[in-house]
Amino acid sequence: MWTRHGILGVIAGAAGGAVAIAAMHVISDYAAFPFMFVPFATSIVLVMGTPDLEPSQPRALVGGHLVATLVGLVVVKLLGPSWWASAGAVGLAMMAMHGTRTFHPPAGIDPLIVVYYDKSWDFFLAPVALGAGLLAAFAFAWHNLVVRHPWPRCWW
Repeated sequence: MWTRHGILGVIAGAAGGAVAIAAMHVISDYAAFPFMFVPFATSIVLVMGTPDLEPSQPRALVGGHLVATLVGLVVVKLLGPSWWASAGAVGLAMMAMHGTRTFHPPAGIDPLIVVYYDKSWDFFLAPVALGAGLLAAFAFAWHNLVVRHPWPRCWW
């Protein structure tokens, strides 16, 4: 399905996605943070490719990553890293995101990474809080300044 702006909207979203992924690589390399621990690739696809959807709005984008990561951190600190704790953390994060109206499907990877790799509390700040904030800022700039498509529909 094409966006409301037709093929140009699709091309603009794809270009924005490519630029955002490239920036994510550069920032990951600069920060010496392993790229596999940066959980934003699917968020970039969602926010750049379907900016009008509810999961693409800032509340869901930022809030979903924060809520899901927090759930993962609590689970790993209480239960330790294991496959079953990872699975449970993802399920709990889904419920928590729904309960807080921050459902953002790509954030489901956050508790999996946190629990499986036994991440520490600083993972919440970087890459998650910082990365989600930077992605929201990038999406705002790209959609409003480059594509000239108003984003977001609402901030909260």
